[in-house]
Amino acid sequence: MSMAKRTDPQSPAPHAADSHDLIRVHGARVNNLRDVSIEIPKRRLTVFTGVSGSGKSSLVFGTIAAESQRLINETYSAFVQGFMPTLARPEVDVLDGLTTVITVDQQRLGADPRSTVGTVTDANAMLRILFSRLGKPHIGSPQAFSFNVASVQASGAFKVDRGADRTRTVKRTFTRTGGMCTRCEGRGTVSDIDLTQLYDDSKSLAEGAFTIPGWKSDSFWTVRVYAESGLLDPDKPIRKFTKKEMQDFLYREPTKVKVEGVNLTYEGLIPKIQKSFLSKDKEALQPHIREFVERAVTFTTCPDCDGSRLSAEARSSKIAKLSIADACAMQISDLADWVRGLDDPSVAPLLAALQRTLDSFVEIGLGYLSLDRPSGTLSGGEAQRVKMIRHLGSSLTDVTYVFDEPTIGLHPHDIQRMNDLLLRLRDKGNTVLVVEHKPQTIAIADHVVDLGPGAGTAGGTVCFEGTVAGLRAGDTITGRHLDDRAAVKETVRKPTGALEVRGASAHNLQGVDVDIPLGVLTVITGVAGSGKSSLVHGSIPAGAEVVSVDQGAIRGSRRSNPATYTGLLDPIRKAFAKANGVKPALFSPNSEGACPTCNGAGVIYTDLAMMAGVATTCEECEGRRFQASVLDHRFGGRDISEVLAMSVTEAEEFFGAGEARTPAAHRILERLADVGLGYLSLGQPLTTLSGGERQRLKLATHMADKGGVYVLDEPTTGLHLADVEQLLGLLDRLVDSGKSVIVVEHHQAVMAHADWIIDLGPGAGHDGGRIVFEGTPADLVAARSTLTGEHLAAYVGS
Repeated sequence: MSMAKRTDPQSPAPHAADSHDLIRVHGARVNNLRDVSIEIPKRRLTVFTGVSGSGKSSLVFGTIAAESQRLINETYSAFVQGFMPTLARPEVDVLDGLTTVITVDQQRLGADPRSTVGTVTDANAMLRILFSRLGKPHIGSPQAFSFNVASVQASGAFKVDRGADRTRTVKRTFTRTGGMCTRCEGRGTVSDIDLTQLYDDSKSLAEGAFTIPGWKSDSFWTVRVYAESGLLDPDKPIRKFTKKEMQDFLYREPTKVKVEGVNLTYEGLIPKIQKSFLSKDKEALQPHIREFVERAVTFTTCPDCDGSRLSAEARSSKIAKLSIADACAMQISDLADWVRGLDDPSVAPLLAALQRTLDSFVEIGLGYLSLDRPSGTLSGGEAQRVKMIRHLGSSLTDVTYVFDEPTIGLHPHDIQRMNDLLLRLRDKGNTVLVVEHKPQTIAIADHVVDLGPGAGTAGGTVCFEGTVAGLRAGDTITGRHLDDRAAVKETVRKPTGALEVRGASAHNLQGVDVDIPLGVLTVITGVAGSGKSSLVHGSIPAGAEVVSVDQGAIRGSRRSNPATYTGLLDPIRKAFAKANGVKPALFSPNSEGACPTCNGAGVIYTDLAMMAGVATTCEECEGRRFQASVLDHRFGGRDISEVLAMSVTEAEEFFGAGEARTPAAHRILERLADVGLGYLSLGQPLTTLSGGERQRLKLATHMADKGGVYVLDEPTTGLHLADVEQLLGLLDRLVDSGKSVIVVEHHQAVMAHADWIIDLGPGAGHDGGRIVFEGTPADLVAARSTLTGEHLAAYVGS
């Protein structure tokens, strides 16, 4: 694309510095890219499109953004680089014309229990300074208003050596006033442990009284340290312990003990459980451990601070009748109005900065949040928009901003607002690169790069490069589907029952009463922040056999892959073992069959201290991950490494018929193909999957569950327009097989396909939380009584 050159009025010749108007990529081969060469115009909005798995993220994030970040890191001293993440150089021949890249991705914000919307955006820090200056009564520095800082008092004496046998004793007293609530330690909730879930009190320690997962009877560190500590009688049933024994058993401070000549630390059961299970993020625990924690531990709002996390002193200091706890609990749009009403010349710059940050929340469509909202509860789209806030008022120009589907989680009504923000960043003189599937955002692009034609090994090439009009006229999958419009269903299924929700008041729901029909496809919609997730995840009655498939990250190391995650590898290993008369463990790269040189990783990671670490293919196994002897064992003419290199589609054919027929493996592969993951290879690391791929992988694993009600949270996330049709077919098959499917969704094609729509609103935050429509899609289009109705009517063209 040719760019207009800026010229000096005095001289007709353009300045040499103005000739660098393109980012040039030549020979990109990251992941599935096949020698991609493109030229991206600077200071323009470029949208990258293509089916899921076509290589968009590999080009934008894995190549352009990664190399820019690596080059910036190299400008720091070797000492500083030692503290930074190490980045390998992407596989590309030439990258020219790069500018500094700022990446705004969908990675969820840390789910640390102490992290809130206020702490991740600096709004909390500014509020703390404001209250330390203007709050009455004055209680101390900004630390006095922080729920992450505990109050500390200490005093002591130390000796100062003055030489020549002259020493002097100096006494010091240290005091620090923090705002942390001492009861809940700044978490807002207190945990209560159900002892009956930890042990069976009718048994003795020697009989294996513990019912805690992972506590094996022969383990030195857990069970035996109690039984052989000498502090407790191992043969006495726990219910017969004396008061002192019970105190030692449950609460004793760490004490050194000897077990079979080994020095160990004995600690009461309650503090041990708190350290080993409760101090970790619940979402990061393995499923069976998380199930135990949910069973054994009840979390209740802290009675001392009422969930505000702050001490009574911090809550006593007020500005205009409001404490910092009240300010953080307010909806941000209301808090912005409150700050606007404050007028004190002594803190004028601070008020202006705080005002700008809060207004950015409102402008970006997050005015319905509150600053005390835990950051781990934000959706991927909300997290991405929170990260955008720090860039909106930035004075930087000539920067490259990279966005990963910024419209995720946005109602069609909100997408226009996001488009305006992207255009504003571009108009400040920045290069904006957006990976996107929504036609509304593709339409505003100055330049479009369409990758494909397929996914995985069938993708990785540039199918089209040019304007949106050119894309529409072109014969690519994206071009053909850009103007797709789903028609509203003529006939809808009849419900077989209903899930009754009564008086739902989670988050912003205002006493909602609704019957969610069963046996049909129900779509719950409404603008971002209207209460959809609160209704589905927080209010559906317990015991309703609900299978919830959300967008959360899949926990897994770089050794995990679709075959291990779905349980597919088990029947494959057994089939190999049976055919060759050997143990199944031989066919696991994480067990006996692993290549001894790379320990089954397939690559050897070399840490180069402060420089970028290097991953090189293992020379012993040539990246196959297995010992050579294991690869001699074949099944259906293939060895195990060849099977793991297959795509789902190939493997489905391979295990479906002939001598390699394995029904258990074929069933799992069918489900993976059903959810549109036919292009994934069985051994692809989970860490390389996109958000949409992760959710569909979870859906495939849950399709065999017994639950009768499926709850899906925006299943069209990361799906190309052409793939949405396949997803609708899958949802229909689930409903036709007798399941009830509830989908939280903004995509108009899914709304049009629904049997029943529940629309929440009318706005976000305290302007939402009410049911504004219940009925069929046809009724919603005819009524046009809500924002969703208007957009759906415009979409179907009625």
